[in-house]
Amino acid sequence: MKALLLPLKAIYRGLVFFANSPRTLMLSYALMIVAAAGLYSVFEDVGLGDSVWWAVVTASTVGYGDISPDTWQARAIAVVLISTMVLLVIPLITAHFASKLIVDTDAFRHDEQEELKNNLRVVRRLLEELAAREGIAATAAGSASPLAERSE
Repeated sequence: MKALLLPLKAIYRGLVFFANSPRTLMLSYALMIVAAAGLYSVFEDVGLGDSVWWAVVTASTVGYGDISPDTWQARAIAVVLISTMVLLVIPLITAHFASKLIVDTDAFRHDEQEELKNNLRVVRRLLEELAAREGIAATAAGSASPLAERSE
């Protein structure tokens, strides 16, 4: 069963790689346009300029209808191009840019988190010292502190 999931895991890892790299996303978009245009030009026997126009219009799902495939090979390319763009590339590009626009300005940066953790360690150490002098438990039972375990 695990062997059957390996290809799906590889596809997922590839999608994560593409989704987190805007350069890779844009490069893949450009490569798909160029490849589809080249194949369309060969199968339909039309110029490269018209083929690139067809690939861009088809990939963007605008579909003006001024150029449409006649051969089954070119239609298959159109199906793959439309499906890939609509289901994969365009959503990944949109999600990437949306994630950059939606930024939590209240979120702590890594260095701020580390400073807070260090400050908490100092406060905990001081609390433990105070508790030891007073002879009481420094934290409540069920706490994540090692003192809670020792005081029980």
